[in-house]
Amino acid sequence: MSHKRIPKRKAAIAVGGVVALGAAAILLPNANASQDGASNDAAAAPKTLKAGDASDLASQLAGLLGDAFAGSYYEADSQQLVVNVISGDNNNVIVQAKKAGAKVREVDNSLTELEAGAQTLKTKATIPGTSWAVDPKTNKLLVTADSTVTGAKWDRLESTVETLGSGMATIKKSAGTFKTFVSGGDAIFGGGARCSLGFNVTAGDGSPAFLTAGHCGVAADTWSDAEAGQPIATVDQATFPGDGDFALVKYDDPATVAPSEVNVGGGQTVQITEAAEATVGGQVSRMGSTTGLNDGQVLGLDATVNYPEGTVTGLIQTDVCAEPGDSGGSLFTQEGQAIGLTSGGSGDCTVGGETFFQPVTTALQAVGATLGAGDAAGGAADGGAGAGAADGGAGAADGGAGAGAADGGAGAGAADGGAGAGAGEEAGAGQEAGAGGEAGAGQEAGAGQEAGTGEEPGAGQETGTGVEDGAGLTETH
Repeated sequence: MSHKRIPKRKAAIAVGGVVALGAAAILLPNANASQDGASNDAAAAPKTLKAGDASDLASQLAGLLGDAFAGSYYEADSQQLVVNVISGDNNNVIVQAKKAGAKVREVDNSLTELEAGAQTLKTKATIPGTSWAVDPKTNKLLVTADSTVTGAKWDRLESTVETLGSGMATIKKSAGTFKTFVSGGDAIFGGGARCSLGFNVTAGDGSPAFLTAGHCGVAADTWSDAEAGQPIATVDQATFPGDGDFALVKYDDPATVAPSEVNVGGGQTVQITEAAEATVGGQVSRMGSTTGLNDGQVLGLDATVNYPEGTVTGLIQTDVCAEPGDSGGSLFTQEGQAIGLTSGGSGDCTVGGETFFQPVTTALQAVGATLGAGDAAGGAADGGAGAGAADGGAGAADGGAGAGAADGGAGAGAADGGAGAGAGEEAGAGQEAGAGGEAGAGQEAGAGQEAGTGEEPGAGQETGTGVEDGAGLTETH
C-alpha cells in the first residue's frame, strides 16, 4: 500500500458536508412542571427514544435516583428505555423515573448487591474461560463458561454461583473458547501480530493517534500498515490484562490527518461524532478486517472476562460475531457514536458466540485523548471542537481525532474522504471500495484483499474475508 496523506483542505471537505449530531438534549422534565392530573398522566407515558437518547436518559436517571437505580436497558421494538428501580418505601423514585419518560420496573437486586456477587465470583471463581456481566433485563449476573471449563473447574464455578442465591445469577455454557482477537479492522501489523485500528483520536498533547486493543499494544511497540512494512505509529500507553483492554498508539508523522467516518458498504458512510456509553438492548455495529460489518445487540455491562492471558474487567458484552483479526476494531452505532474496541470472545460468524468490547469512553478518559463532540475526555485539540470539525474529522483539528485513519492509520475511518473501517491509507469504507478503499481492513487486505464490504470489489472479491487469519484472535506470521 502506498503511504498517502490527506491534505488538510481535503479532510475538511470530507467532513464538512455532514450534519453533526448535537449534544444530547437534557431529557429530564422541569421540576416545576404542572402537577395537574392531565400533565401527570402525559408525563407518565414512556417516551419513544432513539438508542443514543435512551443512553443519555439512563445516565441522567442513574444520578437522579441514586441507590434506587438498579440498571436499565433499551427495548428496540418499542423504542423505550426500561429503568429498574428499588423503590422500598420511597415511591417518589418511580414517579421521577416515569416523569423523565422511562418505563419503570421494580426489581429485587440492587446494583450494590450485583456488584457484591461479582466480587464473590472474582474471589472464588476466577477461572480462565469464564465471564460475568450485569444483565439488567433479568436483574441478575450473566455467568458464562466456555468449552474449556469442565470437571472440577465447572463444579467450582457452579457451586460459587449457587452460593449467590437463585435470584442473583444465571449460568450458561458456550461452545467456543474465550480468546483475544488479534488481527484487524483496518489491519495493522507489529511484532508478528495483526490487529485492527479502532478509532483515530487526538492525544492529550495534541498529536494524532489511534485507539486499539490493549492486548495488541502489549504485543508490539511499533505498528505498520503493511505486513513487514515500515512502522508508522508507536505505542504510547497500553492496558491488558487488568482494568480494561485498550492502547493509545501515536502516529510517527505529526501531520497525519483523517476524517472521522465509518464506511458501511455500498458507498454509505457513518460519521463518528462522539463517544457514548453502551446501553443494554441497544443495536450496535462492528467493523473488522476479517469479517467486515456485522450487527448485533448489547447484552451486558461491566463484564469481567478471564482470558488465558489474565482477567480483564469493565467490558461490554454483545452477541455481535467476531473472528481472528478483528481485535481492536470499532464498535459503533448507526447514529455515529463510538461505543467500543473489539477485545475478544468465543465462536465465529458462522455459529455466533459471545464477544466483549472495551468501552471507548473509559479508554479515552484513561489515556487523556479526545474523540468527536461531547466525548468523555472533552472537546478537540487545536480548535477542532465538535463533530464535523475541519482538518481532522469529528471534533479533532490538526490531528485527526476520530474514527478514521490517514496515512496507513488503522481505524474505523478512511483517508481520501472515504469513511470506513479501514486502517489503511486510501482506506475506509468509502471512496473506492467498501470497508477499505483500495484497502479495507488493512494494507490491501483486511476484510477482503482490495475489498471490504463496499463498492468496487465487494465483500472480499479478490481474497475473501481476512488475511491469513488463524483460529484464535491473535495471529502470528
